[in-house]
Amino acid sequence: MPQLTNLFPANIQIFVDLFTGGANVAVNIDSQKTYAFDINERLISLFNYLKAHSYDQVASVIEAIVEYYGLSDTMSNGYEYYQANSADGVGPFNKEKYILMRNDYNRLEKKFPLDLLFFTLIIFGFNNQIRFNKSGGYNIPVGKRDFNNNVRENLFQFMQALQIRNIEFQHKDFQEIDLELLGPGDFLYADPPYLITTATYNEQNGWTEEHEIKLLELLDTLNKRKVKFALSNVLEKSEKKNTILEKWAANYHIHNLKMNYSNSNYQKKKQTVILEREVLITNY
Repeated sequence: MPQLTNLFPANIQIFVDLFTGGANVAVNIDSQKTYAFDINERLISLFNYLKAHSYDQVASVIEAIVEYYGLSDTMSNGYEYYQANSADGVGPFNKEKYILMRNDYNRLEKKFPLDLLFFTLIIFGFNNQIRFNKSGGYNIPVGKRDFNNNVRENLFQFMQALQIRNIEFQHKDFQEIDLELLGPGDFLYADPPYLITTATYNEQNGWTEEHEIKLLELLDTLNKRKVKFALSNVLEKSEKKNTILEKWAANYHIHNLKMNYSNSNYQKKKQTVILEREVLITNY
């Protein structure tokens, strides 16, 4: 985040987070007004729920969900209680209970607010990822963590930042957003799915060359109107190169970022290092 914010402009009037994802950028930018968009309707619904409730209310419901499904609570009981340890986690203990919770969510069982049932799935799911199958069912397997101290502290800090800023969350595809009101004092940040990488958010043709070209054309239009923008992306990964982006970026400023994904479970398991050239491209 500091790498990004150090390259962002100061004194932003309207900030647009075009692909808000986990909203980490949106809650860390000071502006008079922030608009955060995402194509994932359930994610936007969750953020609006978190905006409208206190941390204590949210934590209380999550604790009730954990108790109802019999999931682990390492904050209260420690790892030994579940015959587990911090390194290996509590996935084996939670697996069947997690699947039951996931099935209830996919059936839209309303024992609890669906937004927080969704969030609890993310907390207990593999690498806290979000993925849906073609039928719209949430299908991430169980992870190794639970609603522990670190998760609680991160949630508390996130909700504080969320509620002190003037952020409006909207469920929209980036191609549907009206950006005509943006002017020279405003700033747009785009962190789209990366064309040459594989992740849960660009499976099932979620992001294609056509999407890439339309986004770059939109940014060109903003540049002509003197609206400042920044685009996060990957120019190279292993032997792949995003030639569409490389050609387009020649007209702008390219800032190389130092990124490290070695903490992910996948990387540890494979014991490999994926070489990426992750960049921030700006028109200022």
